[in-house]
Amino acid sequence: MRTREQLGDFLRRRREGLTPTDVGLPGGSRRRTPGLRRDEVAGLAHMSAVYYERLEQGRGPQPSATVLAGMSEALRLTDDEREHLYLLAGQAPPARCHGSAPDPGLAYVLHEVATTTPGFMSDELGGLIAQNRLNVLLFGDMVGANLIRLWFTDAGWRDRLDPPAQQADTSLAYAADLRAAAGRRGADPAAATLVAELRAASEEFAALWDRHPVSALHCSGKVVHDPRVGRLDLECSVLTSASTRQRLLLMKPAPGTPAAERLAELSTYS
Repeated sequence: MRTREQLGDFLRRRREGLTPTDVGLPGGSRRRTPGLRRDEVAGLAHMSAVYYERLEQGRGPQPSATVLAGMSEALRLTDDEREHLYLLAGQAPPARCHGSAPDPGLAYVLHEVATTTPGFMSDELGGLIAQNRLNVLLFGDMVGANLIRLWFTDAGWRDRLDPPAQQADTSLAYAADLRAAAGRRGADPAAATLVAELRAASEEFAALWDRHPVSALHCSGKVVHDPRVGRLDLECSVLTSASTRQRLLLMKPAPGTPAAERLAELSTYS
């Protein structure tokens, strides 16, 4: 009941924060209350005014995804507000559509550290969308590849990134993060297609997926062997954009190791 009350309060406050002109309706001087009327929101959302009123009062059946989409549009909700509405209503929020353009804030950091720290950016489904020069020198040009698919289908890639003793933990981390991302995206065909492909290609992934792990992406230390400069001990950090959900993964030289000097040497290669 507490959640239903919060849903009703959220709808009411967003309705009262809009003016008729905000939504393309004619204004007027005889309005007794601020904001839009309930019947106006219901009309814009293509739903019954009685049903909308019951939702604001914390009553009525759980709204469907279609109803929530209509109310999101009618109330001119931002992406964050729309996600909040869906969660209050007990529905998986739809995926945010930001295309493949790199998040500007993360991209700035990625290229500012390009001479000292390998790094790349990916979307929340593991699609690599940008990398800095040092990362290209270390791993090759990978923009357009999917890191989760590579991990579960390319043994050589796994061995390059992690020693055998750490690979099971990394597999679990990838599966858990993808499960969390798929849950946030709801009925998103891109997520469903990737999961289906991985289940068909990897028995390991299928077994992990069936365990239903859920966790945000985390990154352990990496030991990369480069034929030009030798062993690189690296520490990983993951930064996530709240607005686009893109990730920036940075591999910093581990203190007390020659990794910094060896990365500096690697940066001189063309």
